[in-house]
Amino acid sequence: MMLKFLTAFAAGSLALAAPAHAALAVGAKAPLFTTQAAVGGKSFSFTLQSALKKGPVVLYFFPAAFTQGCTIEAHEFAEAADEYKKLGATLIGLTAGNAERIKEFSVTECRNKFPVGVATPATITGYDVTLPQKAGWSNRTSFVIAKNGTIAYALTEPSPEGHVSGTMAAVKALAAKKG
Repeated sequence: MMLKFLTAFAAGSLALAAPAHAALAVGAKAPLFTTQAAVGGKSFSFTLQSALKKGPVVLYFFPAAFTQGCTIEAHEFAEAADEYKKLGATLIGLTAGNAERIKEFSVTECRNKFPVGVATPATITGYDVTLPQKAGWSNRTSFVIAKNGTIAYALTEPSPEGHVSGTMAAVKALAAKKG
């Protein structure tokens, strides 16, 4: 009886510790989008279709600029930005929270290393990354989109931990398949 209880408890604990899965599954077609973005404080129009012509895209959604977890995540992605670039991947973060401050966020938290853009309602819905606690905002989900436009990796996890390492491993795997 005690063994059954411990086994059930352990299984339940593992289930709670496991990260949630992203809504768009690996192999799904990534919805194309165009958005207003900023890098180094300068605005520009980012188009997924154009970025995919160059190679894979690391697309990460985060709830709101200038919040604790999102700032930590932006710093981690900034530290990895050069490695993504060496591997031929484009990196972009999208948010609907405090989106009016993305120019500032691109400088101070993304450290001029990669663009951040506005996650529109259509993009949030298309990628099925709605934050349940706040309508109109996205949850924390990272995707790697292969050059052919399909999802190669997806992670939905409230903590910023694991997003950079997971996307980096997926980008390296895609790069290895090329040659």
